[in-house]
Amino acid sequence: MNSHLIEVSEYQSAGYSPVVDFQTWRVAILNYIDELETPLINNFQCHLDTDEVFVLLAGRCILFCAETSKNRLGKIVAQDMQAGKIYNIKQGVYHTHTLSLDAKVLIVENRDTCDNNSPKISISKDIQDELTSLKAQLWSPQ
Repeated sequence: MNSHLIEVSEYQSAGYSPVVDFQTWRVAILNYIDELETPLINNFQCHLDTDEVFVLLAGRCILFCAETSKNRLGKIVAQDMQAGKIYNIKQGVYHTHTLSLDAKVLIVENRDTCDNNSPKISISKDIQDELTSLKAQLWSPQ
């Protein structure tokens, strides 16, 4: 294959990594990482300048989104992702996620998405416990 025609990228390590940047957009991969276990999640984040798209490629992933008021988290919604479906987290929506050990998630966002335009809200142990409970409800064997 002519490498000047098709660029092939992959990311197999733990956590998040951009794999393609072009003009104003970025494609990244998120793989399982310990810090996204629900008892260890310590914040929700939003993006002020962009929506963010998630596509589950392998394993399992739950997207947690929160209503907010005056920089405080309100009701949390948990979405158990289905492989191949596109999940668009709208600009300004606070979110986080948890992944199974075998998970691989494709992420599309603005190339300039960074900590400067993506504020975080720290969460309490009570919120961590709520995330753990929601995960148990969604992933418990039927």
